[in-house]
Amino acid sequence: MEIIRAKKMGFCFGVKAAIDTCYKYVKRIESGFNVYLLGMIVHNEYVVEELKKIGFKTITEEDIISQRVILTKEDVVIVRAHGTRKDVYDKLIESKVKLEDAACIFVKDIRKKLLERENENNDIIFIGDKAHPEVQGIISFGNNIHIFKDLEELKKFDINEKKQYSLLTQTTLNKEKMKEIKNHLENNHLNVNIFNKICGATQERQHAVEELAKISDIVLIIGGKKSSNTKKLYEISSLINKNTKLLNREDDLIMSWFEGVKKIGITAGASTPEEIIKKIENKIRGHFNV
Repeated sequence: MEIIRAKKMGFCFGVKAAIDTCYKYVKRIESGFNVYLLGMIVHNEYVVEELKKIGFKTITEEDIISQRVILTKEDVVIVRAHGTRKDVYDKLIESKVKLEDAACIFVKDIRKKLLERENENNDIIFIGDKAHPEVQGIISFGNNIHIFKDLEELKKFDINEKKQYSLLTQTTLNKEKMKEIKNHLENNHLNVNIFNKICGATQERQHAVEELAKISDIVLIIGGKKSSNTKKLYEISSLINKNTKLLNREDDLIMSWFEGVKKIGITAGASTPEEIIKKIENKIRGHFNV
């Protein structure tokens, strides 16, 4: 039995930067000050649990907008890697709290591009998960936005050929779906400016899982239940290798999965820490004496 890791997997630089930002404030917590995480700093339950053990507190958008939690200038609020809504940023600035925006550089870049294109009188066509905090945050900065979950929804939209549009997407959009959307628009609607803002790390991980799925008897996708990029890795692998499993931590392993298996492929979402990956590998190795 052989365990093969994907060539690109685990923490991306945006997630690492967000977590590193948190650890800058450990001494402040030890000194008795409040340091709040706005939502899940990254979409991995284990990471969030470890930060809570240190003393980080969590706060929600609703807590801030409704002032259920009274913030002072001595408090720190760290905005998660996915960013948040404009009204929440405005309220945090108004409160004079120490604000650390740990939003990923790709998220910030999409927000910037959205504002630039609206200033050019473009309506925005946005492809993404309407319920995801990254998407909710980005679109809150705009005024003329049409949001769709996929190409099929987009096709139902009546694009006005007399107007100019710009296409933007969630950073973790499946790259193959992006190609389909791009081809459709280029062949049918020349008045749509297309901006591919899918995260480079996401694209690398999606390509790596494609290669892994081709050579493995079983593929393990490790990541948080709320992680969009983890779900995309699972979708991509499943299309190539039907024996693909999604799990959050070592307790989710079922050893019967590996009966008759020679090659186990492993990859992980961008918010999955190395510690979780190693625990899963070690549990498999210990059970099968690999």
